[in-house]
Amino acid sequence: MTIAGVRRKAPLWLATAALAAGLAGCSGDSGGGAPDTDRESPSASAQRTDSAQSPNIVWVLTDDLSSDLVTYMPHVKAMQKSGLTFSNYTVTDSLCCPSRSSIFTGKFPHNTGVFTNMPPDGGFETFHEKGNEDKTFATALQQQGYRTAMMGKYLNGYQPDMTVNGKNNYVPPGWNEWDVAGNGYKEYDYTLNQNGRTVDYGHDPADYLTDVVSAKGQEFIENSVKAKKPFVLDISTFAPHGPATPAPEDQGAFKDLPLPKPPAFDKTPTDAPQWLKDKKSFTPQQITKITKTYRKRVRAVQAVDRMIGDLQEKLKKADVYDNTVFAFASDNGFHMGQYRLMPGKQTAFDTDVNVPLVVTGLGVKQGATTKAVASNIDICPTFTELGGGKPDPETDGRSLVPLLHGGTPEDWPQTALVEHHGPNTSPQDPDKPGKGSGNPPSYEALRTGRYTYVEYKNGSHEYYDRSKDRDMLHNVYAQLSSDTKKNLASTLLKLQDCKGSEECTAAARTD
Repeated sequence: MTIAGVRRKAPLWLATAALAAGLAGCSGDSGGGAPDTDRESPSASAQRTDSAQSPNIVWVLTDDLSSDLVTYMPHVKAMQKSGLTFSNYTVTDSLCCPSRSSIFTGKFPHNTGVFTNMPPDGGFETFHEKGNEDKTFATALQQQGYRTAMMGKYLNGYQPDMTVNGKNNYVPPGWNEWDVAGNGYKEYDYTLNQNGRTVDYGHDPADYLTDVVSAKGQEFIENSVKAKKPFVLDISTFAPHGPATPAPEDQGAFKDLPLPKPPAFDKTPTDAPQWLKDKKSFTPQQITKITKTYRKRVRAVQAVDRMIGDLQEKLKKADVYDNTVFAFASDNGFHMGQYRLMPGKQTAFDTDVNVPLVVTGLGVKQGATTKAVASNIDICPTFTELGGGKPDPETDGRSLVPLLHGGTPEDWPQTALVEHHGPNTSPQDPDKPGKGSGNPPSYEALRTGRYTYVEYKNGSHEYYDRSKDRDMLHNVYAQLSSDTKKNLASTLLKLQDCKGSEECTAAARTD
């Protein structure tokens, strides 16, 4: 970091780490990172040079956005009408860094080695040391001749002025354009690494981070079209993660917005696990606090929704909208009073692990919803296939392209896997649970289209039949037959040990 002109000495692990000489992406070998925005991978010159030959990809990833916020995002609702909505999209963990690691690589946490936001079992340091940066959708698409851009939030622990492998202001491999912040949660007073150069931003309205990356994203689209190159743009916002700072024009909005109180609000499930038992009903003061947090989150996503609209307009003006696949999602969900928990995440409830995924564009079925099981490990192979590459068989996920086109393969996975290490107690972690927000111990979970099964390391279990108990208020594990319990445990064991798409797909079949 640079503070008053003095550069902090980099940690030893970063100064001495070495990237492998041959870099591979989701589709094979790839060139390295590129602070120079015009640089391509070595073999890219032999790849596509006309953007019309390959679909462009715009990926908008939000932070802590739960499904209940989509109601207040008109551009996302419009995407649902013109594209495909995934109703059973599940994240591998309701926590930022593990989820984003799975998105970049297409791998479960047990194969990325990233289970938390901080070392020794998570964070950017672990992601880097395990060699994950060498095999992402960015390296795969760059190999296919794409211009690639990453903007906004990367991984917890990454700082714009880091020295990694002897390189100052580190830019990972696979990216032609890099505009990434470290601690950008406040939306102001942050630093961006702009293609290997650190730039400080202040507290003026023009410095609002979501608007800054929106403008940079539009510029990247324009430059890519001029270069006649297909492109992938990854804009990952910090919003609506706390403190959920709104854009200046949204400061006074939604002042009287009522707090939703779904059936699970201020209730605990029957036969709840030990960490959730004995929760007392909310006080009026707690409900007031939850309501204020909810309104802040609604305000914070307004800028994200406008950004989506502005990016779509730029694509239309550049005459590439019809040749672009546009996807919107969140890295994890967020509970707001359900199960007598103060605002937070990290549980296996649908509030936290079942998040929005909406895709529009070239070849995508319009105005439809698929109930097929999908997960964030499917994003990397999907983008790779869209870009003309062949997904790496070591990737745990499957390409969603057949689903985007309206079909579901007969051998499609029937269950998603959630892997969580807890409780989270690090004071340095921006996701450390607040008082009363829920801090479960380590668990693994299966989530199918019908049920959720949770197995805790301490030996307790949960089973919710969501076909009858949509709000997950009745843990009926004790009522299951011994054979059903054995089958659930066996499926979970196979999935948490699987590696590669073939093996993980077979493990995810429940019939």
